[in-house]
Amino acid sequence: MNKALYDFFTNDHRRIEAIFEEATRSGQQVDLEKYHEFRVGLLTHIKMEEKILFAAAQKANGGEPLPLQARLRLDHGALTSLMVCFPSPEVLKAITYILEQHDILEEEQGGMYEACAKLTQHETQQILENLQKVTLVPVHPFNEAAYVIDVAKRSMARAGFNFDEIMSL
Repeated sequence: MNKALYDFFTNDHRRIEAIFEEATRSGQQVDLEKYHEFRVGLLTHIKMEEKILFAAAQKANGGEPLPLQARLRLDHGALTSLMVCFPSPEVLKAITYILEQHDILEEEQGGMYEACAKLTQHETQQILENLQKVTLVPVHPFNEAAYVIDVAKRSMARAGFNFDEIMSL
């Protein structure tokens, strides 16, 4: 397997997880400055996957999306919708659950990163260069309107996640 791309993305997963853990460490109150860093990091990571890695793999696959691509895109939509919400304990629990499931699909043997690396093995250096040029995703302040969590729940449902079931775990 082409370890360079796999390592790039899995290392970024660990970096983002560490920021999330630091932001939520107290358990009582979220460090909003660190959480902002997490939001930017996660959304930028999603941007790198969608705009560079998945696009390059799809192109190398004759223009056909990879089998996991649609599922991961739905997960990305669910996570993105949760980034709009204020980080309540429920929102944080949903994010944690989705990220755990999502990262497995990308990182496991035979997962998305391995599939992408195989398809793009002759483009690795160019892809890494493109990844280094990605700009950070700007984020807006939280939207604390009551409907926002409902939108997030619908995005989660489209991705196969049930917010209420996650809350009962």
